[in-house]
Amino acid sequence: MGRRYDPDRRQRIIDAAAAVVRERGIAGLGHRAVAAAADVPLGSTTYHFATLDDLLIAALRQINAEWLAEVESWVEGVDPAAPPADELARWLEDQLTGERARMELEYELYFAALRHEGLRPLAAECLDEMARMLTRLVPEAATARAVVALIDGLTLQVLLADRPYDREGTRAALVRLMGGDGDDGEPGTARRNRMTSPPGSPAETGSPPGPASG
Repeated sequence: MGRRYDPDRRQRIIDAAAAVVRERGIAGLGHRAVAAAADVPLGSTTYHFATLDDLLIAALRQINAEWLAEVESWVEGVDPAAPPADELARWLEDQLTGERARMELEYELYFAALRHEGLRPLAAECLDEMARMLTRLVPEAATARAVVALIDGLTLQVLLADRPYDREGTRAALVRLMGGDGDDGEPGTARRNRMTSPPGSPAETGSPPGPASG
């Protein structure tokens, strides 16, 4: 009898691998555990993902994509007139007081990347994409990267040292980092124009408009 046609099997294996990582952590991932979770033969997992690192990379790529999609949805929903420092401090509080296991899993990726070289591009991609999204809230790319670094540091303090989250302290740190009095130093009208203008336009880039053509 020929092999049953199952075009979605590879994706089901990835979904199962992501579920195993969420439930058991990276250390709990294995071909047998994933095969059982996906309800497929063990040979199917090794056929699509020959090594455990291949399976881990696929699972974490999906987990990152899901998390970044949620972040992007949040960024797009931020009120352009609201001070970015306030919005970021509130968002981080929601992350740390909500589904904490999600945050722990994201940061487990960072630590795993120290020993698994194949995971480092994933970690770098996640950081770069987060910074790209935050350029909708802060005036320039360098500041967005600094904000990501600050968020990482504060999150690790809460997760590792079991310290309570200080929303007002976070807001104050973001204000100092971004400049201004809480609105990143950029007038509200300019920020609204930048956030609602198409990429590359003078309002979005902060560049003055060119001379009118004669």
